[in-house]
Amino acid sequence: MAQLFTPGADAVYRLALMTGVACLVGLPVLAAGIVRSNYVTGVGIAPAQPVPFSHKHHSGELGIDCRYCHTTVDKVASAGIPPTHTCMTCHSQIWTGSDMLKPVRDSYAQDKPLEWVRLNKLPQYVYYNHSVHVTKGIGCSTCHGEVTAMQMTYRANAFEMQFCLDCHRAPEKYVRTPDEVWNMTWKPPADQATLGPKLVAEYHIRGGSRLTECGICHR
Repeated sequence: MAQLFTPGADAVYRLALMTGVACLVGLPVLAAGIVRSNYVTGVGIAPAQPVPFSHKHHSGELGIDCRYCHTTVDKVASAGIPPTHTCMTCHSQIWTGSDMLKPVRDSYAQDKPLEWVRLNKLPQYVYYNHSVHVTKGIGCSTCHGEVTAMQMTYRANAFEMQFCLDCHRAPEKYVRTPDEVWNMTWKPPADQATLGPKLVAEYHIRGGSRLTECGICHR
């Protein structure tokens, strides 16, 4: 009776089996890596904007306070995007003929807002309130990075659930004194382990399981 399988069939079968196992294990790992990659999350990538606005120049070098442009950051959920007339407060007097700022002048003349490319956008099922965080001692740079060093602004963190939970589970590690909230170069001081719990109490931050309840962020 003729053989059904050739002498090399066993090797082919083993190779096929190993390839199948590798795919079953490797593809989910590869997919997870792609989903968390900067290409997907946008971390570290500065998209083209209608005007090449530099936080490094305006806030870092000129010292313009965050709240001058983001006027509602300590009042309501949204930090707010400045209207064109905020830009023109200065640029109606300086750099008035700059080609780079022509979109700003056109926006102001036509009463049409600039269409900025949004960097940080959470899913619709996530509720986030800027004012609650900054008035409770969580600084801008904790989430947005050292914006005052960014020539072109980019997304500093992916804002995955774990990122938020790290802070919600231990706010004493991240909370600051009120005068340090707007400091983009802030680092936890040597006595943060002692200072943090005191600030949590002073800010009336309810810790424990309360900050990790689903309804805190998902409403």
